[in-house]
Amino acid sequence: MHAARIAELLHPFLQEANDQRPKPSDDLYQDISTYIDILLRWNARINLTAVRNPEEIVTRHFGESLFAASRLFPRVYPPPSGYAVVDFDCDPVNDQRPKPKDRAAERAADVGAGAGFPGLPMKLWAPNIALTLIESNHKKATFLREVARALTLTDINIQNIRAEALPPVTFDVVTLRAVERLTDVLPTAARLVAPSGRLALLIASAQLEAVHSTLPQLTWDPPIPIPESKFRLILVGRPEPQR
Repeated sequence: MHAARIAELLHPFLQEANDQRPKPSDDLYQDISTYIDILLRWNARINLTAVRNPEEIVTRHFGESLFAASRLFPRVYPPPSGYAVVDFDCDPVNDQRPKPKDRAAERAADVGAGAGFPGLPMKLWAPNIALTLIESNHKKATFLREVARALTLTDINIQNIRAEALPPVTFDVVTLRAVERLTDVLPTAARLVAPSGRLALLIASAQLEAVHSTLPQLTWDPPIPIPESKFRLILVGRPEPQR
């Protein structure tokens, strides 16, 4: 899919970001084009998404994910030099190796990463975040590795396990989108959020009440409607300060 068409389709989702901050580079749209090619090829073998039309993939998956990324990481980070694929299965807790000086402080985790949304678009938007993708399905985890390699991403950790099996670890941002049994997964996701971190949910408006009743201990920001949708929104919660 041509990068110019991708940029046109994503404009409603990134209009505010484009008005206030440096515009995303052409590399972003070319990376999305490559991602779509891989997704469509893999989708013929395993069920990654029910959306088959490339333009719908851009608007429904990348648009929503990048809109969330622009809210969670409100500036476009400069891409780090020397892109290289590193340690997809490294231990995010016990990795004691020296870190590059330009490594971002913010660590993000996408629970039930599936086809990579919103986690991988977040990484494309803000390359300096340290991203962990948590996906228990082996074939989907393998797909995520192929996309990461094809896009030569760095500081990305793909965990092929269930989220509740992670060792004690917390993240600055934890995301959830299109997971089965949302209310069952929410407590696990909330436990991964650092005391000063955020839990970001990409959900339907009909799920709001269930989220609030499942996690009453979190303080929730007002829901943010997602462009081009009548019922999709972003809901961000924060742990209450410890007294």
